[in-house]
Amino acid sequence: MIKLREKIGYGFGDMASSMFWKLFGSYLMIFYTDVFGLPAAVVGTMFFVTRIWDSFFDPIVGVVADRTHSRWGKFRPYLLYLGIPFALIGVATFTTPGLSLTGKIVYAYVTYSLMMMVYSAINVPYASLLGVMSPEPKDRNILSTFRMTFAYIGSFVALLLFMPMVNAFSGNSKNVILQQHGWTMGVVVIGIMCALLFFGCFSLTRERVKPVKAEQESMKDDIRDLFHNKPWWILLGAGVSALVFNSIRDGATVYYFKYFVDESSYANISVGGVSFVLSGLYLALGQAANIVGVIAAAPISNMIGKKNTYMGAMVIATVLSIIFYWFDKDQLILIFVFQVLISICAGSIFPLLWSMYADCTDYSELKTGNRATGLIFSSSSMSQKFGWAIGSAMTGWLLAFFGFKANAVQSAEAIHGIKMFLSWLPAIGTVLSVVFISIYPLSEAKMQHVIADLKERRQNNEHHDND
Repeated sequence: MIKLREKIGYGFGDMASSMFWKLFGSYLMIFYTDVFGLPAAVVGTMFFVTRIWDSFFDPIVGVVADRTHSRWGKFRPYLLYLGIPFALIGVATFTTPGLSLTGKIVYAYVTYSLMMMVYSAINVPYASLLGVMSPEPKDRNILSTFRMTFAYIGSFVALLLFMPMVNAFSGNSKNVILQQHGWTMGVVVIGIMCALLFFGCFSLTRERVKPVKAEQESMKDDIRDLFHNKPWWILLGAGVSALVFNSIRDGATVYYFKYFVDESSYANISVGGVSFVLSGLYLALGQAANIVGVIAAAPISNMIGKKNTYMGAMVIATVLSIIFYWFDKDQLILIFVFQVLISICAGSIFPLLWSMYADCTDYSELKTGNRATGLIFSSSSMSQKFGWAIGSAMTGWLLAFFGFKANAVQSAEAIHGIKMFLSWLPAIGTVLSVVFISIYPLSEAKMQHVIADLKERRQNNEHHDND
């Protein structure tokens, strides 16, 4: 039985990761176009190139983590040693150097590539930790729920407070230099919080599950087993599609409120002397609604199964996203209500995905005798990177295609494109995700047999070792 403090400690890890991940997804595009000074098409290409490369880096991290042996286990040491580099490189990514346009492009490629690599190096082992904290599917469901709940709490805090911090550090100035300083300092605060949370995750968690076979298979065998794991391929497709849905919506939100809704024409909402902008409130409200979805996922999936829960949530999100296109800019109540409903659906699927990746690990071990937890869980991070690569690249390229001009009044075509980013385009991702998950074969009944067979094998091995 895993104690509450360890569940909370595990949640700290994704709280840290998600704070930066949401900054990347919601603010990095507009930072590069409107603050850093890069053309939208250039940013889209950079996102695509760097994230595709980094997606292939994730399995490398998984393989290395599987072969890590330390007094703290296979995966926890990465949380200890990479927390500070994670924060420092994140700050560098949101820093604007005094360079030419070419120099800025090179700087953006280098810092963003490093950021995504260190993100993989700490997040893949963190995700893999779920597979070795407990062998029980119910424990994993609960841990996944804690993980995603804390992830969305972190995202909520980051998205709600980030722009107020940027405005405070820049003195609410329109001066570009002061705005650049404000963005950097805002990330400094977030980075410190992330490093502390990773240290907390390291301190409070433990690794318990040992593989059936003590010997580690070769990397070639690990990859061969992975490629023959049909449920893994299905989850990869579903995960990529779901992240395309999320990345397009998140990446276009600030553009939607800045250029379509024109949030500057509305008075800022002040609480305790802190002023919040509409886009920040919209994004933060989405994270709060995600938490509702995470909490609802476990009891609903226990009643109707993970697969049916996932499919139902994505079908509803598809319909709501399409309706979203027809809202006018002054229909703020409907805009915010639909953000809540869509976000509840989006939040419910991710703890299910994490739990299903753990099931894939057990399924693979039963079929092959080889437990490659890190490699299989690296696919979850890989699907994130692929999904964000496709979604973010599409956002940058299509902004250019629709004629977007930074810090200017937008044409009717550009406004149409910006509205598409929060409606029809993300709906493509939800439809694809439903198609993939509809053929996922590991039902709850199937997994009970898998767990029982693995337990028997471990007991037989222990008896053999004792003889």
